[in-house]
Amino acid sequence: MSALPKLLCLVGPTGSGKTAAALHLAAALESAGRPVTVINADSRQVYRDFPIITAQPSREEKAVCPHRLYGWLESTQKMSAGQWAALAEAAIREALSEGRLPMLVGGTGFYLRALLDGIAAIPDPDPEVSRRLTEECEEHGAPAMHARLAVIDPDYAAKIHPNDSQRCVRAMEVWESTGRTFTWWHGQTPPPAPYDVMRVGIGLPLAELTPFLERRIRIMIDMGALDEAQRALKICPDIDAPAWTGIGCAETAAFLRGRIDLPECVEFWAHNTRAYAKRQWTWFRADKRILWHRPGEHRDIEREVKAFLGGEAPSVP
Repeated sequence: MSALPKLLCLVGPTGSGKTAAALHLAAALESAGRPVTVINADSRQVYRDFPIITAQPSREEKAVCPHRLYGWLESTQKMSAGQWAALAEAAIREALSEGRLPMLVGGTGFYLRALLDGIAAIPDPDPEVSRRLTEECEEHGAPAMHARLAVIDPDYAAKIHPNDSQRCVRAMEVWESTGRTFTWWHGQTPPPAPYDVMRVGIGLPLAELTPFLERRIRIMIDMGALDEAQRALKICPDIDAPAWTGIGCAETAAFLRGRIDLPECVEFWAHNTRAYAKRQWTWFRADKRILWHRPGEHRDIEREVKAFLGGEAPSVP
């Protein structure tokens, strides 16, 4: 048996049933003497003002076992992958110190990569530098900025398209803010996290998942998603704030501001959800360490997880 502490991850596209699988596992493992702490790994479910629209576990679901990092961040605040990884690491260690199995649940692949595989800890850029470079890119075009980048950081410039304005600006702002190139920062990636990790994927190809996604949006509206968004607008009327950029949040804001009608709101929400699910499916399917299941295959997942856990979990490193 591995000398490292056990860590379980449930991943997959939005609407694939990760919460239901997590709750089934939590109850089953509790009965088997292996209590669980669920830790959020979804970049939208950190926001306090959108529990319905971001499909956070309900109060009753959270009562099954401890849940961490759900619904606490204000709408005006940003959350980077590095910040989340530090918070998740603390939550993991807390769970292990309590004799509980940490179970990461969510669909934000970059968050999980930051925690488990390590990413370069690039400092946040100077906002003024970001603003100036964005304006310069818009005025002169991405190829011109790419040409500047090719002189400063030829290795990274060779990896991106000359028309990729977002990555060109990002690489230039890192250089101007830190005095180091993107290539240098990427060489500072920390080692993988010290855990024995089991990765379980839950999902379906987009054609099969789409009806579930569309039905879930209708359920969210019936549960009060529009009222939730109206309350959130009173708390944070700036719809450019970080929380409002999430899928479902932006569409309901447009409806409440009178820019689109309700059928358009639902249509845009569904379209953007499908596009996001497709990106998540592509991201996670590329990771060959993930063991895949269809939604509802809870017994099979339970059996595999119990086999992975084996005997008693080791102590915190």
